Amino acid sequence: MTEIHRPNVLFVCQKNGGKSQMAAALLRAAAGDTITVYSAGTKPGAALNAQSVDALAELGIDVGDEYPKAITAEMVSAADVVVVLGSEAQVDEVPGTAFETWITDEPSERGIEGMERMRQVRDDIRARVDGLRARLEK
Repeated sequence: MTEIHRPNVLFVCQKNGGKSQMAAALLRAAAGDTITVYSAGTKPGAALNAQSVDALAELGIDVGDEYPKAITAEMVSAADVVVVLGSEAQVDEVPGTAFETWITDEPSERGIEGMERMRQVRDDIRARVDGLRARLEK
């Protein structure tokens, strides 16, 4: 019997409190157990961004017991795809692992703040996650 490989995806941002956690939660919700999903930060913060958690809750997505975690070499080497969200986090690439950088929409640059900002960030990340999932499930 042939074992089916489940792709491993690692989402990384600097604090691992907002965008990378959001991307991970969105992919987990969309892909179920077909893709293994992790998130981490290069300089993890103390807590998850409350507006990020609330924006996910609006879609019925619960982040569970997630918390900001530091990226490790083991996480990177285990990943099939590493997605770096934003330009602040820097991750050394590993041969054989696909790396992507997502420069997400930043509504605050247009004067949009609060939950409206977070919803727009969430929706941008969600569209990118859907595209990644489609590529991985081929």
